[in-house]
Amino acid sequence: MSNNMSDNNQPKCPYMTTADGAPIGDQNAMTAGPRGPLLMQDVALLEQMQHFNRERIPERVVHAKGSGAFGTFTVTHDISKYTKADFLSEVGKKTDTLMRFSTVAGEKGAADAERDVRGFSIKFYTDHGNWDMVGNNTPVFFVRDPYKFANFIHTQKRDPKTNLRDNDMQWDFWSLCPESLHQVTILFSDRGRPVGYRNINGYGSHTYSFINNENERVWCKFHFKTNQGIKNYMDDEGDSVIASDRESSQRDLFEAIENGDFPSWTMKVQIMTQSQAEQFEKDTGWNPFDLTKVWPHADFPLHEVGQLELNRNPENYHAQMEQASFSPSAFVPGIGPSPDKMLQARLMSYADAHRYRVGNNYHQLEVNKPKCPVFNSQRDGVMASAEDYGSRPNYWPSSRAGTPDVAPEFKDPAWDLGQTIVDRFDSTVDHDDYTQAGNLFRMFDDDHRDRLATRIAGALGDAREEVQMRQLCHFFRADPDYGSRVAQKLGIQIPDEMMQHA
Repeated sequence: MSNNMSDNNQPKCPYMTTADGAPIGDQNAMTAGPRGPLLMQDVALLEQMQHFNRERIPERVVHAKGSGAFGTFTVTHDISKYTKADFLSEVGKKTDTLMRFSTVAGEKGAADAERDVRGFSIKFYTDHGNWDMVGNNTPVFFVRDPYKFANFIHTQKRDPKTNLRDNDMQWDFWSLCPESLHQVTILFSDRGRPVGYRNINGYGSHTYSFINNENERVWCKFHFKTNQGIKNYMDDEGDSVIASDRESSQRDLFEAIENGDFPSWTMKVQIMTQSQAEQFEKDTGWNPFDLTKVWPHADFPLHEVGQLELNRNPENYHAQMEQASFSPSAFVPGIGPSPDKMLQARLMSYADAHRYRVGNNYHQLEVNKPKCPVFNSQRDGVMASAEDYGSRPNYWPSSRAGTPDVAPEFKDPAWDLGQTIVDRFDSTVDHDDYTQAGNLFRMFDDDHRDRLATRIAGALGDAREEVQMRQLCHFFRADPDYGSRVAQKLGIQIPDEMMQHA
């Protein structure tokens, strides 16, 4: 409950005050006579105007439009043989959580029902610090090399000359990056326009590591399966919703929780040992740490872990959602990174974005603050409270009394990288970018394939002819029927030699 509210939801302070706490007796502007002009000594008015000019913090570069709620995670199955993470240590253990959903490419004014990937982020307030699971509603992503990430996002935003969203930009990029085909196929499938946040799955997407009490490491992927069922709009339905309600997903989530219809998800994990990872790559040619690939469930089945329930709406959206900051670098003992290049880059970039957008001490805000004791040597800066530190030293090592020391029992095991060569490796060489996308296409029934081709052609048709032809080659390589359907929708006659080499 807010510190400014009593148990009966009435303000503790019975009157309006300035930010310094001085009572305000009248909220009419102070003027020289009834017609003005204003007086500079009206400090309450000046304070209000000055604060108003600074009420907005920069919107997120991606995931700008979003909403979320607080909840509880409860362990239902024992996975302690894989991880020593304290919040997963025993069946029945409960952990407070915060979740934020979002559209990815859309700006703050975007409509919730647009065709877009959905962000799916969870903050677990554990006894050993915060663990942030920062993912999407898709198990893969558009690129595998972090150098392409910012460039990809630029294609989803606005053309530097026209300031308009431009289909030629995105298809030009996708056609030059065949690794995007898997995610593109998902985006333009029937799952591209979710009915609401309650009806999507969430995925960590990256490969992470689990470390157990014996300091043994395995690789893992996180899955959160909606218990409300997957529900998606067809295009005409989604367009109709946008015409009447641009906040449809946020409204649905907020009203469901207010009405006691608490949404929930089942957390599951896939596990892969290092020896399995090596064999997997030999058998398939797929890098198990490649963000554009999935691990087949038949080979690496899902293990249930627990239940996540959302049961409390924010009291103040700006304080508890807009300033909420999620970062893949927020690990806890027992959960760690992997060699995934995209993940490695995100470990820096997300926390850095929060320091720019919210402030250097974003982690001291109530919504981001761990619920366990905190001690480090990073203290000062704008709006630093340092309430956990008191007068204790701001350096380490220190022989002064009351200075905490490191805890060797939480040290991670070493990584054996072998004889590693440092270089800039081409992320497009020796990669199979077509089999998994083709497998997904072949899973769709005939009507779904036709809808997929129609949607793609509708957007790809805005691109230049050379871009269309380059992208068609990727569709044909994934599956000849995939390419043929899109070409037909575009009204393009495919030369026989292209069909023969598909």
